[in-house]
Amino acid sequence: MSELDSAEGGPPEDPRDSLHILPLDMLPIKTPGLKRARLIKNSRLETMVEMFRDEGSGSGQVDPRLLDGFFEGFEEELKHDMGIIQRLSRSPSYDVYSLRIYLREMGISVENEEALKLSAAKQAELGKAMQEFTRPLIIHVYGDQKLGEVDNVVDLLRNPNRAEAIANLKLMADKLKVTLPEIPKFLEDYGDIFLSLAYFRNALDKVVPATHEFLEWLDELRDTWQLRNDRQLERILTQINADLTDITGSVTGRFEAFDRKTQDFWRDINADRFHEVRKLILSNHKTVGGVLCGLSLKMDLWKNRFRGKKSVGPQQRIEFVKAEIQPGLNWIKDLETAARR
Repeated sequence: MSELDSAEGGPPEDPRDSLHILPLDMLPIKTPGLKRARLIKNSRLETMVEMFRDEGSGSGQVDPRLLDGFFEGFEEELKHDMGIIQRLSRSPSYDVYSLRIYLREMGISVENEEALKLSAAKQAELGKAMQEFTRPLIIHVYGDQKLGEVDNVVDLLRNPNRAEAIANLKLMADKLKVTLPEIPKFLEDYGDIFLSLAYFRNALDKVVPATHEFLEWLDELRDTWQLRNDRQLERILTQINADLTDITGSVTGRFEAFDRKTQDFWRDINADRFHEVRKLILSNHKTVGGVLCGLSLKMDLWKNRFRGKKSVGPQQRIEFVKAEIQPGLNWIKDLETAARR
């Protein structure tokens, strides 16, 4: 790839809500010009430094290893920054939940804590999905009558207004081995854990149908002369079909495991079960983020270029699959396989 490459643009989104974008201004970057840049993943799952993006000229991308040719006069600052960038280049995803783990492992602190939280718009979008996780909590403390009236679970449970609710909160505190005043902190932790699960599930619910649609689009090549006369190409497409089917089935199965653990917790509330649920979800953040990041990038690129277009010939489809879908697919598969083990 050239040092500066033009990539297809996409709809603007808050970087905090993205699986594949990391604004460098949230990090202790010293090179002035780099503060305006972003680390991104492209559809081939390469990490690039995006120097600019606009509708006219696309995305100006630089290989992180070649940055020293772009910032003359800032050698010391760039040496410091390239160390950070090279390490973060290995992160499979730039969602806020994976970033929290990677930055903590790297010993890098972020001054603006809001940079590692989902935007208010995304949290609002995920509100309906969050009801699935807050519902058993509200029923446990208040009973069914409070369902549908809850805007902020933490505020509701911090200031319960019924004697029965207070008694239930005390019982919950005993089971969780915390004091009653510590319940709001538990709820914030609970809320953040399940907001992360709602966030990843939202991404999964978008990418799985798109993947099935893509595989149907790919399957239309079966009866073309290109495939009938090229056994190697047939094997490549068969393998891509098998890999995508396996990856989506496996990651979906992981979410089913999260659901089972959560249901177990509410059937028998205790500190050990909550820590099990928390540990299970946290330990999957990096791999779930990486798998969903890779799949989403590939399926989004396919949708942007071809969805709804009827006149896409076999050769154009084949070239796209070879250039954009196949590269990096083994990496996604290996990541999911390792997580499954």
